[in-house]
Amino acid sequence: MENTLNNKWARGVIPALLVSCSIGSVYAWSLFVQPLADKFESSNAEIQFAFSLAIFFLGMSAAFAGKFVEHHIRLATIVSTICFAFGLLTTALAIRQESLILLYLGYGVLMGIGLGIGYISPVKTLMLWFIHHKGLATGIAITGFGIASTIASPIITYLQNKVSLEETFIWLSVIYFIPMALASILIKKPEWYEEKEHGSHRQILRMFLDKRFLAIWIMIYINITSGLALISIASPLAIENGATTIFAATVVGIMGIFNGAGRLVYSSASDYLKNRNQIYLLIFILSIFSVSIAAVLQSSVMVTIMLCIISSTYGAGFSCLPSLLADKFGMDKISSIHGLALTAWAFAGLSGNQLSTWIHDKTGSYTNVLYVLIILYAIGLLMTYVLIQSDRKQEGTKAA
Repeated sequence: MENTLNNKWARGVIPALLVSCSIGSVYAWSLFVQPLADKFESSNAEIQFAFSLAIFFLGMSAAFAGKFVEHHIRLATIVSTICFAFGLLTTALAIRQESLILLYLGYGVLMGIGLGIGYISPVKTLMLWFIHHKGLATGIAITGFGIASTIASPIITYLQNKVSLEETFIWLSVIYFIPMALASILIKKPEWYEEKEHGSHRQILRMFLDKRFLAIWIMIYINITSGLALISIASPLAIENGATTIFAATVVGIMGIFNGAGRLVYSSASDYLKNRNQIYLLIFILSIFSVSIAAVLQSSVMVTIMLCIISSTYGAGFSCLPSLLADKFGMDKISSIHGLALTAWAFAGLSGNQLSTWIHDKTGSYTNVLYVLIILYAIGLLMTYVLIQSDRKQEGTKAA
């Protein structure tokens, strides 16, 4: 029995999926926006700020909890479970009290911390269990996060039709607490791995002085900002370019499939590349090409194809990141370094949606967002080139 429960599936894959498929339900947030706005008698912008806070605290908690996760993987999963569940319960209390402050505290701060710690907790463990297929490992963990909204949407819709909004969040706290608690019991690193002592937070923060890390951070920030800018306006952008309302809604659903598939396919493919940077080269070239074609042709078909491609590259940017960082900086401090890199997500969460809104408000067109994104993706491609050149220089130095 012990051998059955002490393998990469029971100790790595299953707990990773239990956590990521729970916390990834945050991407079903759009189902709550209008009901919450009606309940609080607030603007959608005030309600949306709770989601922006959640993404910000996801990135920041991942950055500052990295060392804690490295040494206490099971305790970290428990902390994530408690913060996520209590964040949902605090949101229920916020609804009862009709308090925006409590909403920001519950859904934004508490859930955000639970998201950040839970997001990085399974990643290193999976890479250790799949030491020769690190891309596949991170793809498994992060694909769960991507497809979670597809699982959560019917559950949330059912609850909203059966019980009050307050009770919906109470039930969700119970529904997600159970699998995450089970994950905290199961998760375990391979017995052969011996944890090493790491440096202080100050030493980890010095990573920003490393040209390679800085290039990766900018790449990730641009990919997430651009992805969020498009994902947040997918439906109105499609309608502006000739799609019907029903077709636009269908496109949004299909994008979720490409988002999840992109996380697994690209990261698994990266295991077979000599230099894992090349996967980001592909991501940015595909992004520039698809956005440029959609901007020029401006048809509902091309916009749909572009949105599906961007959804896949958006997801791929997340799943390929941990294995890329492990290749560059080693496995020993990967949770801390991965967490630090996710601060790019924190700031992109505050800028992505707002970029599209600002451009639309200034120009009256969602299509104009595409022209700005071509420039951003080009900068991301340049950062990939800088990273590849840096690697070549290092290889040349070693050869000499």
